[in-house]
Amino acid sequence: MSILILVRHGQSIWNLEKKFTGWVDVDLTEQGKIEAEKAGYLIKKRDIKISHFYSSLQLRANHTLKIIQKVLNDERIFIKAWQLNERHYGELTGLNKIEIGKKIGEEKVYKLRRSWDCRPEPLSKESPYHAINIETYKNIPEKIIPDTESLKDTYERVIRYFNEKIQKNLIKENVLISAHGNSIRALCKYLFKLDNEKISKLEIPTGNPLVIEIGEDLKIKSCEYLDKNRCKDLLVF
Repeated sequence: MSILILVRHGQSIWNLEKKFTGWVDVDLTEQGKIEAEKAGYLIKKRDIKISHFYSSLQLRANHTLKIIQKVLNDERIFIKAWQLNERHYGELTGLNKIEIGKKIGEEKVYKLRRSWDCRPEPLSKESPYHAINIETYKNIPEKIIPDTESLKDTYERVIRYFNEKIQKNLIKENVLISAHGNSIRALCKYLFKLDNEKISKLEIPTGNPLVIEIGEDLKIKSCEYLDKNRCKDLLVF
């Protein structure tokens, strides 16, 4: 039996400001740091020993993981992968979710945010929010940096990386992934075999460790959020 822990980063500055963030590299709020620290203590209380740590390239996920590792007294270097980044929100990037809802309608915003294969219009490469203009992504070939993504697009890159780099470690060892709402939704769709309707309803809380017990056959045996006061329905168990 092994354990996979999925942690969405703590509250970010743009979470607080209700902006579409995507690949823009913002940091945590003070509340986000508190959430990350609590996540660390919840994992420590369960005495879960982590063999492998993974994160996206993005600051908010990296910072969350570093805070968790400090609580666990395990500050080794972790693996960063752009494939675990948040979904790219295209031309919505940087816009306020409430204001854009008033402008184009809540139903359309919901479709753009939650549907499986609907992409927002591409973000202009001239935008300072485009990843080619952000220092974090300077080592990623420009040809593979997206201008926009659907959840399906995000799923394809996340699951390819999971299958190639992470899954083999879960046969006998424990793994923690610090990532984002949509990259974790992608993993949950894959792991729990959620259909397109269920994944559209799945919410991932910030800074709340989701602990998944996995058998040697790589099938899920159980799962639970450690912070019971901020649980979300996984729609599976």
